[in-house]
Amino acid sequence: MGETAHNPAPVLVAAPPPSSLAFSKGPSWSPSEILQNLEYCIHSNPSWPETFLLAFQHYIVMLGTTVLITRTLVTQMGGDPADAARVIQTLVFMSGINTLLQTLIGTRLPTVMGPSYAFVLPVLSIIRDYNDETFSKEHDRFEAIMRTIQGSMIVSSFINIILGYSKGWATLTRLLSPITIVPVVCVVGLGLFMRGFPLLANCVELGLPMLILLVICQYSKNLHSSARPVLERFGLLFCGGIIWAFAAILTVAGAYNNVGYRTKQSCRTDRSYLISSSPWVRVPYPFQWGAPIFRASHVFGMIGATLVSAAESTGAFYGAARLAGATSPPAHVLSRSIGLQGIGLLLDGIFGAAVGSTASVENVGLLGHTHIGSRRVVQVSTGFMFFFSIFGKFGGLFASIPLAIFAAAYCVLYGIVAAIGISFIQFSNTNSMRNHYVLGLALFLAISIPQYFVSNTTGDGHGPIRADGGWFNDILNTVFSSPPAVAMIVGTLLDNLLEARSTSNDRGIPWWKPFQNRKGDSRSAEFYGMPIRINEWMPTRYL
Repeated sequence: MGETAHNPAPVLVAAPPPSSLAFSKGPSWSPSEILQNLEYCIHSNPSWPETFLLAFQHYIVMLGTTVLITRTLVTQMGGDPADAARVIQTLVFMSGINTLLQTLIGTRLPTVMGPSYAFVLPVLSIIRDYNDETFSKEHDRFEAIMRTIQGSMIVSSFINIILGYSKGWATLTRLLSPITIVPVVCVVGLGLFMRGFPLLANCVELGLPMLILLVICQYSKNLHSSARPVLERFGLLFCGGIIWAFAAILTVAGAYNNVGYRTKQSCRTDRSYLISSSPWVRVPYPFQWGAPIFRASHVFGMIGATLVSAAESTGAFYGAARLAGATSPPAHVLSRSIGLQGIGLLLDGIFGAAVGSTASVENVGLLGHTHIGSRRVVQVSTGFMFFFSIFGKFGGLFASIPLAIFAAAYCVLYGIVAAIGISFIQFSNTNSMRNHYVLGLALFLAISIPQYFVSNTTGDGHGPIRADGGWFNDILNTVFSSPPAVAMIVGTLLDNLLEARSTSNDRGIPWWKPFQNRKGDSRSAEFYGMPIRINEWMPTRYL
């Protein structure tokens, strides 16, 4: 029957919206700047016995990258085990100097400054150019290459010095937001995945048990209250010691006598010959390889590496600040740290380090693994770096630890840094499709682009960009082989060009902006203030 005036159509009344199911299922967590279960923050300190053990653990963790870079480069340079031992001593010694400088007058964060992989491609380019020259003996070739590396690093270091102390890097970091920080910090860890399980798999009988033991420690620490601090803080030392002893037993028993070359290099504890080749006492000194050689093409190639190391360090600094219980570093602190990193690179060149330095990602992960972000612990670790770089036999002993053991530790430590990067997303609107677009594209390209460049780079350093100018190739191949550099470039452009002003609240700018100014947050002076009276001899504009 049709509708009439006596039978009006029913009026539909909207039902009240259902209550959110999220609140009925449990508590919710609001954004928090402070991590849970952090035992010691940046300016609190454990007892002295624990401090020394934790500092020694930081030394051991940074040693893996040092040995790996040395093995990659020295043989191609024409060096022998004695040369490799001297290179390792120099790298560790300079790590101690640069770490001490950064923790005192740089970022003041508990970050170890170790050798950077960003410099490997420019160094390979130098090696390639010297392959066409004739030398009376291979050691002369090695020294010529080292002298050229010295000259290139000395000149290129001024790029970071100028960027830092002119406040140019501060201007760049003010363009960052929580949306940009997520992919930058995240790929600082994820971008190193090739140094995780692929390196572990070269000696799976050592690497896999090490990884399993590290995971078991995380479960075992809850079995008894007295075991928790020991396993939580020193589990990496205990697990590494056990597997190292197991590797020594296998080596002595002849388990690796009839295996392939790669397995011997990865598993045996006596393959590096570092103990026998290292001098008992030797102090690295300026221009130890001879007078530096300056070539314009190599200098330009090294400039790309210095820029990449600045991007890598910036991401690591943000992660370290969160793991140390500090506020995000202000722009002026990041700028002075990059300037000081340039001074450190200048010192690396003067002392003859094979590569430049950057903030060690694995040591940043160790802050989260131990739940201890004390600045003093990292400063004390420089004492171990100085001692073992000067007394070579002792340093060579620890440098002989199989790389598969380090790789297993990196699987855990790099993962922690990647997760810390993800945690910055809480300060932005996670329901914004615009944010999802920027995050997803920046994160994907930061992994995909470097993987393309690395996959298409030959063993002698030839990358996919092969223009007529070798220096041009080195700069672009180095920059785009770095996940943090690509993440910073792509993320910054997308975040600042796509509806930036109208979505400032969604981007987390209200939370982010106070940390960018010198006096924006009162806590910044507590975490990043200089030591007493340093302002009497250094102008304020540089602090």
